[in-house]
Amino acid sequence: MNSGILYALGTYILWGVFPLYWKQLQHISAEQVIAHRILWSFLMLFSIILFTRRKNDFRAQLNPKTLRAHGVAALLLGINWLTYVWAVNNGYIIESSLGYFINPLLSVFLGMIFFGERLRPFQWLPLGLATIGVLYLTFVYGRLPWIALILAFSFGFYGLFKKKSMLGSLYGLTLETGIIFIPALGYLLYLASTGTGVFLQGDFKTSAYLVGAGAVTSIPLLLFAKAAHRIPLSTIGLMQYIAPTIQFLIGVMVYKEEFTRSQAIGFSIIWVALLLFWGEGWWARSKRGRV
Repeated sequence: MNSGILYALGTYILWGVFPLYWKQLQHISAEQVIAHRILWSFLMLFSIILFTRRKNDFRAQLNPKTLRAHGVAALLLGINWLTYVWAVNNGYIIESSLGYFINPLLSVFLGMIFFGERLRPFQWLPLGLATIGVLYLTFVYGRLPWIALILAFSFGFYGLFKKKSMLGSLYGLTLETGIIFIPALGYLLYLASTGTGVFLQGDFKTSAYLVGAGAVTSIPLLLFAKAAHRIPLSTIGLMQYIAPTIQFLIGVMVYKEEFTRSQAIGFSIIWVALLLFWGEGWWARSKRGRV
C-alpha cells in the first residue's frame, strides 16, 4: 500500500478516536484542558524544530504579513479546540461529528466567495442538500446545531487563512500555538496561584493526559503533512470523512448518546449530499482524464 495512504489513514484514525482521549479529562474544565493542549503542543513542535536544526529557517520565514494571518488562524484554532473539547465532554460527540461532515462543503463555498472559485452546475445540488439538512436539524433540535456550525466555520475559516500562508504544517502550527502560548501559560499560572489548577496535584494519570495532549495534537498533523506530499489531494479529500465517521460511531455505540429517527433523517440528507459531492468530483476528474 502507498505510504501516503498509510500516513493519511493513521491521521484520520487518530483524529477519529479523539473523543476517547478527551473523555479522560472530562472532570476538568475545557478551558484548562485547552490551555494545556496549547502549552504542550507548542513545546513539542518547537522542540522538533530545534532538534531538526530548522530554527533559523523558521525564523527567516516570519514577517508581519505571516504573523497577522497566523494570528487570526490561532484565534480560530483556539475557538475550534475549545468548542470541540467542551462538546465531547458534555455529551455532544454526535453533533461535533456533524460539524466535520459539513466542513468540506463549507470549504467549497468559502473558496467560491474568497478565491473566485467557480462551482460546476451539479455541485450546487449537494450544497443545497447540505443546507436543507442543517435547516432540518435546526427544526428537530429546536435550535441551531451551533456546536456543529462553530466547528465547521472555525475550521473552515482556519483553512482559508492557512491557504493564504506560505508556511508548512509544522511551522504554521508552531507559530499559531506560539502566538497563544503566553495567554495559555498565564491562565495556567493563575489557576496554580489560586489552587484550582490540577496539573501535578497528586493525580499522575490526569497530569500525564494533559502533557500527552501535545503529542495527541501534533502527531496527526505531522502525519498529515507527510501524506499530503505523497498522495493526491482528491484522495485526501475522500479519506477525511473517516474521522467524523469514527467520532459519530463512538458517540452512538460507546457513549450511548441519543440518536433519534429525526436526527437520522437530518444526518442522512447531509450524507447524501456528501455522496453526491464525491461522485461529482470523481466523474469530473475521470472526464478530464479521458480528454
